[in-house]
Amino acid sequence: MAILMTRRALISAAGATVFAAAKPIRTAVYGMGHAHAMGKVAALRSLPQFELAGVCEPDAARPRTNKALEGVRWVNQRDILDDASIELIVVESRVQENLAYARQAVDAGKFVHLDKAPGVSLPALRDLLAEADRRKRTVQMGYQWRYHPAMQAALEAARKGWLGDVYSFRARIDKPMGAADRRDLAAFRGGMMFELGCHLIDRATDLLGKPTRVTGHLWHHGPYDDQLADNTLAILEYPRATAEISIAAMHPNGNTYRTVEITGTNGSATVRPFSPYRLISDLKNAAGPYPAGLKETAFPPDRLPGFSPDFLELARVIREGARGGIAPTFSAWHDLMTHEVLLKACHELE
Repeated sequence: MAILMTRRALISAAGATVFAAAKPIRTAVYGMGHAHAMGKVAALRSLPQFELAGVCEPDAARPRTNKALEGVRWVNQRDILDDASIELIVVESRVQENLAYARQAVDAGKFVHLDKAPGVSLPALRDLLAEADRRKRTVQMGYQWRYHPAMQAALEAARKGWLGDVYSFRARIDKPMGAADRRDLAAFRGGMMFELGCHLIDRATDLLGKPTRVTGHLWHHGPYDDQLADNTLAILEYPRATAEISIAAMHPNGNTYRTVEITGTNGSATVRPFSPYRLISDLKNAAGPYPAGLKETAFPPDRLPGFSPDFLELARVIREGARGGIAPTFSAWHDLMTHEVLLKACHELE
């Protein structure tokens, strides 16, 4: 079955051609406290579109021994903020620090890749994005699965009417967590919803837009003596649809059962598991490239390291955006709206 080329594939193709002879974008990584930090460093070092000028970790106690960090240049804040040749700063510190680091980068005139979740202050994120816009700079949010090919295919089926009238978006992630990780995450009222629900809220709002009502349920049901909200549910209400996102910290094999399911009056498109990439369609009537009945569609594995599609799009924005050639796929308005929904689901915002 022929499947339309996904945005991920298009971006990868562009990365292999458009930028082949372009000058690499000098980039610095600011902070290494985020769970995605090592993967982001590995991706940047593998892509010819970027030159990793240095890694800045203000916390001297943080470990610096990792294969991804072999041979990197360690620098301080002023080295990356004052160096005019550095165009992009990738903020990968702890969530508590990320917004402040991103604001320093924007104030220094840099483009920014900001990992999730962008703190608990909606006004601070609003001010950051407004200042970036004033300076004609882009802040790209590091939500996972924006370029996941099976999720893109599911959203495409919904948008093009192949599923009929969409009335339900359901997503689930269970991830077992040890005592130490739980203690760190318990600092946030939203707990597991704040940690992982942000990614799926981003997918729901990408499809359905801003909800009319957000309800968050935050429970502590695990056996640990801590305050972590480890069994969580967010319900997003729309005029003709609902989105249900559940995140928990107990299932020992949770990765196997990660699910995004979009359902309409002609059937459903389900992504499960998230890796390897697979889409299961179940339609009453054939639509688009999908036949009637159950059909499993597999997608080829990535040719590039994880997070590469995000950085390749950002490279195009940096190189072509200044000439009016390309705008980010995800607008600042979308990112601000998504964060507002997350904070409501996490009881951080009424």
